Amino acid sequence: MAAETQKVLVRAEHVKKYFRGKNRAAGVVKAVDDVSFEIMHGETFGVVGESGCGKSTLGKTLIRLLEPTSGEIYLDGREISKLKGADRKQMHREAQIIFQDPSACLNPRRTVKQILMEPFEIHGMKKSMDVDARIRELMHLVGLDEYHLSRYPHELSGGQKQRIGIARALALNPKLVICDEAVSALDVSVQAQVLNLLQELKEKLGLTYFFISHNLNVVYQVSDRVAVMYLGRIVEIAGYAQLYEKRYHPYTEALLSAIPQVNPSDRSERIHLEGEVPSPSDPPKGCRFNTRCPKVCGRCRQEEPELKEISGGHFVACHLYD
Repeated sequence: MAAETQKVLVRAEHVKKYFRGKNRAAGVVKAVDDVSFEIMHGETFGVVGESGCGKSTLGKTLIRLLEPTSGEIYLDGREISKLKGADRKQMHREAQIIFQDPSACLNPRRTVKQILMEPFEIHGMKKSMDVDARIRELMHLVGLDEYHLSRYPHELSGGQKQRIGIARALALNPKLVICDEAVSALDVSVQAQVLNLLQELKEKLGLTYFFISHNLNVVYQVSDRVAVMYLGRIVEIAGYAQLYEKRYHPYTEALLSAIPQVNPSDRSERIHLEGEVPSPSDPPKGCRFNTRCPKVCGRCRQEEPELKEISGGHFVACHLYD
């Protein structure tokens, strides 16, 4: 799916993540269902879609915080979906995550210094390096003063807590960082500061981001390429400029029509989707969007479309373009 001149960092092939209910009547929730894509070294791969579409589940499955039901995941050429023990632990030095709620992911009983010390303790690195110097370096990277090291999470603002979460994710020099709604819990002004920080860190450290958000403006601001998810499947992948100029899938059209435009000449008519999102435990036959699609045809109700390249680097799963 990617240009041959670029190096692939992450490759997902037919990844599925199903959750079984507490009883048979609850069925199986197909949170991520047969998803394939590639992420290039140094890019920000944005993922957008409605709540419950499987974005966060996919991100956590990529780095084995959730075990994939099936499929293969490659990180820098190494298959990681079946790693165990020390190999899996080593893999987690290369792939980290920034969580959505900074208040919930920091231990309230530990100081900032103790929180940032945890990755080095877990990986047995305290004796092999100057951890105190590394922690001071991390604080400088995320724009915080050293006096914050003695503070507890409740003594910090939301933006400061998220900066600590970012510092912890970067502690072991990962190649891949999953940003799981990393700014959605912050005030708008603080969101901009954290987004700018993430961009600066990406350029300075050569990071690769898997950036999850329901906010289309945020995704467009930071992403090199964007994947659109609906009910556990990816329905469209394209570069930022490509998707802004031409979106092929009806669901992507509806999503983008909801973005507020400052310039009146750029405004388009809002597309209102009718009906409710189907249950991921009982997705519709054929295209999963067929129950809400304004362009549905008979084939859509019978046959699931494949994700195919219809122009350079632009992929869509829709029978309209077969």
